[in-house]
Amino acid sequence: MDTETVVRTRRALHAVAELVLAGPQYRVSGTIRLHACAGGFATGAEPQLRVIGAELVGAGQALSLEWTTCTALGAALGLTVGAPAGLYEDGPGIAVGDAIEVDASAARWLGQCFALGDAALRGLFPTADPVIWPEHFDIGVTVDGVNYGVSPGDAFQPEPYAYVGPHAPQQGEFWNAPFGAARTIRELGGAIGIMAFLEEGRLLSSNEQSSDFP
Repeated sequence: MDTETVVRTRRALHAVAELVLAGPQYRVSGTIRLHACAGGFATGAEPQLRVIGAELVGAGQALSLEWTTCTALGAALGLTVGAPAGLYEDGPGIAVGDAIEVDASAARWLGQCFALGDAALRGLFPTADPVIWPEHFDIGVTVDGVNYGVSPGDAFQPEPYAYVGPHAPQQGEFWNAPFGAARTIRELGGAIGIMAFLEEGRLLSSNEQSSDFP
């Protein structure tokens, strides 16, 4: 699977996460929090929607994401699509009417990365509730002033990667990213490798701060 296909699919899924899942959920239920589910990601409140591989599932329908727009998806589900207003400035940079293209194999791989991240975070922090934030489209938790999580890729690293992001600057060989430390999922190999990396970051970092998102 080539990097261009993965990046195109990730950007498309990010758009669906923000514009079709998080935005409507925020307007109906007051939260932008999404969660990993089998094969992809889902809302945690109304409207109940899931992205499984290259399909959007909701309201008794399974809609293909292989070539569509968020406007078309919203019309099929009776939703007013669009970003959650006033909460953040970043996002996928895709408008509701822009064409999106999802490759099924790439979508399955990205869904697996979310699942691995969810398993690793729950293994390391049993009382935490890992959240997929629509701003950066990563799954993470914040514990004692440190962000831990897995990103499906971004401008920093096109491959899916795990990260540790202390709110206070750190020094040392472990910290190889502008925000802290990062290792690709391919490098770490699975949930056990991700958890070991996150645990090492936990032991090396300190400080306290929590998320402000609803």
